[in-house]
Amino acid sequence: MIPMNLIDWLNHCERLHPQTIEMGLGRVAVVAKTMGLHFDCPVVTVAGTNGKGSTCAMLESVYRQSGYKTGLYTSPHLVYFQERCCINGRPVAEADLVGHFERVEAARGEVTLSYFEFTSLALFSCLAAAGLDVVILEVGLGGRLDAVNVIDADCAVITSVDLDHMDLLGPDRETIGAEKAGIMRAGKPVVISDPSPPHSLLMHATELQTDVWQVMKDVQFSGDNQQWTWRARGRTYSGLAYPALRGANQLLNAAGVIAVMEAMRTQLPVTAQAIRAGLSLVTWPGRFQLLPGQPAIVLDVAHNPHAAAALAHNLDAMGFYPRTHAVVGAMADKDLLGLLRRLLPLVECWYFCDLPTPRAASAQALKEVWQSLNPAATSTASLCSGPSEAMNQALLAADPADRILVFGSFFTVGGVLQHGIEGRLPAASHT
Repeated sequence: MIPMNLIDWLNHCERLHPQTIEMGLGRVAVVAKTMGLHFDCPVVTVAGTNGKGSTCAMLESVYRQSGYKTGLYTSPHLVYFQERCCINGRPVAEADLVGHFERVEAARGEVTLSYFEFTSLALFSCLAAAGLDVVILEVGLGGRLDAVNVIDADCAVITSVDLDHMDLLGPDRETIGAEKAGIMRAGKPVVISDPSPPHSLLMHATELQTDVWQVMKDVQFSGDNQQWTWRARGRTYSGLAYPALRGANQLLNAAGVIAVMEAMRTQLPVTAQAIRAGLSLVTWPGRFQLLPGQPAIVLDVAHNPHAAAALAHNLDAMGFYPRTHAVVGAMADKDLLGLLRRLLPLVECWYFCDLPTPRAASAQALKEVWQSLNPAATSTASLCSGPSEAMNQALLAADPADRILVFGSFFTVGGVLQHGIEGRLPAASHT
């Protein structure tokens, strides 16, 4: 039966390939070539362990404030699939995607694409047909062998490099850095937002003779409580408002974003005012997102120890709360011990939840990892069937002066966003 709508197509994609993840560009490159897939505008690709999504959101916001027609591809989504493909800041409609899934299906022949490969090609096709001025693509996993790397970018951005997906990318930062370096292109600029990048990353840039903009080396920034200043290669932007995205780590990402603006200036000129407006107006749900009201609610998709460490630092900077309640769901293939250890000193009440995917660790398994860390005797833990139930339990138990943290996975934060919080957060609308 021929799929008729987006849900049917997504189900079709899930059945095509025996493996959820299969690294390599061979199959996806063949189909992309058959499709004649290409972009008629500048493309920026963004790889990294953490900070990719925030960097993409800031890039898109600044370019949109400059008057450019923007396309943004990110993954995974929080609630609805079409969040992965935005044009001028808005997710595309379901009906507008169907024809592009049909195009991939017609081009693939006997090639078996994974869910990620098939859907990525369909979304690239949608963006390529939209008459855009600039396209920003978030790399899914690693870089060198990720499906997004089938597209040649005019500028590459590499955010943080840390330990994640080690079974696929390698056992240490040097090996993982070499994988992420694969998105670089000879003679094209690369922005490195990691202040201490692996040597392998820098060596690859040298081999390709790329124009490197490295934050904290080629790019400097400083600030006070009110504003900050960016400097590089004789250009200065002063009086900048801090990015609207919360967290101390966002300044590194913002410094890298302005470096992209400079590296791409001849193709996509921007004004200082567009940079100020873009950074101050950017939104990106689920990245240290603080909901107004009481108790305080923080949503963060942190799902590895490096991201959890940044989350812990940002939580610590929020000030004193009598108790912190944590709603936690996570994938079984993550470093669960390292993930929970970072937040252990800050959380008194834990609500471990199951997630609707075979990859997830069970609530019971998460609780056992937590118990192995020897938590304080006064700490408590509950088992919940899903993020919504866990959130409801936390809300019932929390006093107005307390804080509720939701973290561990896109599925965890997405589960809360999908169902909403009565009086605080509406259920996610289906575009």
